[in-house]
Amino acid sequence: MESFTFTTPLWRWQSATAPAAWHFVTIAGDAADGIRIAAISGQWLNGRKGFGSARVDVTIGDTSWQTSVFPHKESGGWLLPVKAAVRKAERLVEGDAVTVTVSL
Repeated sequence: MESFTFTTPLWRWQSATAPAAWHFVTIAGDAADGIRIAAISGQWLNGRKGFGSARVDVTIGDTSWQTSVFPHKESGGWLLPVKAAVRKAERLVEGDAVTVTVSL
């Protein structure tokens, strides 16, 4: 299993028309390149094609979970959603620098 660890800010996205907000970290640089290479080889897509997303195992602090990352055209990297339960458990708020380990 290949893993990448990086530190990046937690940011919030909110639709102009919906009350819900989502929190993400952007995966860029070497980690994004490694995910892209794995995605191209198809080694971890598990036959899924939704939005070009791919399944990953993620760890932030003492919290680990499985989720998907999504291609992010603006940065050329990937978006990793960080759910409320993780933010609460790790006491994270928008703007915090978050150290993330993503395993493929």
